[in-house]
Order: sequence, then C-alpha cells, then structure tokens
Amino acid sequence: MLVAVLGAVAASGGSALGQPTSHAPYRLKVDAVAYHLPGNTALGVRVRRGVVAVDPTLIPLGTRLHVPGYGRGLAADVGYAIKGRIIDLWFPTTAAARKWGRRTVTITVYR
Repeated sequence: MLVAVLGAVAASGGSALGQPTSHAPYRLKVDAVAYHLPGNTALGVRVRRGVVAVDPTLIPLGTRLHVPGYGRGLAADVGYAIKGRIIDLWFPTTAAARKWGRRTVTITVYR
C-alpha cells in the first residue's frame, strides 16, 4: 500500500516530503525576515545582498530563489531560528533591514 501511495505522489509531481521532484521552478509561501550582520555563510560566501538563510530540509543550500520586493537570492546560509517556511534576507544597513522587517511572501524556487 505504501508503494502505491508513494508512486501516486511521484506521478503527481511531488515527493513524499511534499517537495516537487522535477527541476521546474515552484512557488513557496514563506515568512521573510530581514537582517544585517557581517560575516560568512554556511557555504563560505561573504554575506551580501542576495544571500538568503534557509532551512536546508525545505530549500537545499545552493538553490536560486526570487523574492518579491527583494529580487534574486541564493540559499547560502542557515540559522538556528530558521525552521520550516522562514527565510532570512541580508540587507546592507540596519535601517534597510528594519524597513523590510518581517513579511509573508510567495517566493519562486529554481531547482
């Protein structure tokens, strides 16, 4: 029975974990939280505009993203508070980060 269920999920374009199995872009509703801190990411990249911290069980590191109102992004970091459908967006100043704050957005994930 489990094989039939997993087969049906795969045939419908998704995985047993709810993530698409194809390489087509997909949309995901997340809470996007702004931050401004210096340093390097989990991938060893210096933080800069476009660097996004993600939960790697939901969005694999190295994945390209588009965030409405922010632009292109690269899933290049993780954070202890980043669990599930939450992402962190890097901003060049504290003022810019405060202006963004926390928003619910629908991102496009490119695989």
